Amino acid sequence: MDDSVYVGNAGKDAALDRGWLLGHFKDVTDPRHSEAVEIKWGVHPQGDERAQWVQGEERTALLVLISGRFRVELPGRSVVLAEQGDYVVWGRGVDHSWFAEEPSVVLTVRWPSVSGYETA
Repeated sequence: MDDSVYVGNAGKDAALDRGWLLGHFKDVTDPRHSEAVEIKWGVHPQGDERAQWVQGEERTALLVLISGRFRVELPGRSVVLAEQGDYVVWGRGVDHSWFAEEPSVVLTVRWPSVSGYETA
């Protein structure tokens, strides 16, 4: 078996690390370890929210809606992801929060993977 290959299921693997599939927080011997990027498979029940805004963000982020209806709060605007494939990108320094208007699955990609940030 090749230790540089990992095959898994996003739904099952996400449950093991608060949704995060790839990033600096994975063991360095794991092919999912990366200091370049973080990937999360977020499964959110209706009403799930990040009540406290993320402030002082040092990464760029991309959120892609897989299913449901998901609202991202950004300074001065709300972005609603309502159709499969809708996405939003924001850059470094943009504060944010979110709210699941319906049960939702969201794929999040953040870069770079910065040590010291929690996997929230």
